[in-house]
Amino acid sequence: MRAIWNGAIGFGLVNIPIKLYSATDSSTLDLDMLDSKDLSNIRFKRVNENTGKEVAWENIVKGYKLEDKYIVLEDKDFKAARPEKTKTLAISQFVKEAEIDPALFETPYFLEPQKNGEAAYKLLLKALIKTKMAGIGSFVLREKEILCMIRPYQGNILMVNRMRYPEELRTYEELKIPKGNAPKTNELKMAEALITSLANTFDPAEYKDTYHADLLKIIKQKAKGKKIKITKEEETKGKATDLMAMLKASLENSKKNVG
Repeated sequence: MRAIWNGAIGFGLVNIPIKLYSATDSSTLDLDMLDSKDLSNIRFKRVNENTGKEVAWENIVKGYKLEDKYIVLEDKDFKAARPEKTKTLAISQFVKEAEIDPALFETPYFLEPQKNGEAAYKLLLKALIKTKMAGIGSFVLREKEILCMIRPYQGNILMVNRMRYPEELRTYEELKIPKGNAPKTNELKMAEALITSLANTFDPAEYKDTYHADLLKIIKQKAKGKKIKITKEEETKGKATDLMAMLKASLENSKKNVG
């Protein structure tokens, strides 16, 4: 794996030199955009909107428009904004992981200790496991300040979970959320029974991305010249009066599957 950030964890007065690695891989198929006429690849060019000419990467700069004028920013300008955060992931507090709304979580990253940081890395890992706590901190990655949580992962490595800032979450006031009467007692009991019947210990290994596997099968069938059969699915339109019947049928079905 290739590190995407080098720096240190600021843990009180302790600095732990670390490297940051992406902890995820995309499961999507690598589909190319093609011209339907001759199946040639579609390429995107970086074009100057005034001249219409392509611009080489080395001639591209970043700028911010201020009062109808662009201010060009260089690498040193980004570092000057908060120099300490470009190289240090500073832990500002420790919390119980359950206190954080999962809606705030984004991308996970692995943390690897650098030379001379192994002992402090292991110390923080074991201390977090022992206290059942997670660290909240921030650092700058690709010209953006990242809010994050540092936590143990599978008992032997530190993981960073990138987090959204609260202002990045939209409000839901515009949505039409029902505010009517409470559910009927018998329907609520039936729903609770259904939930209980489907309750189990979560095992992520049981879940697979089957859509892209099925799509790959279709691709291979088409490559062999086979005709693809399309199964038409009827759109289900549940009515309020059907709710109890649907709950009963669902509960019976779950009992059969368990049996």
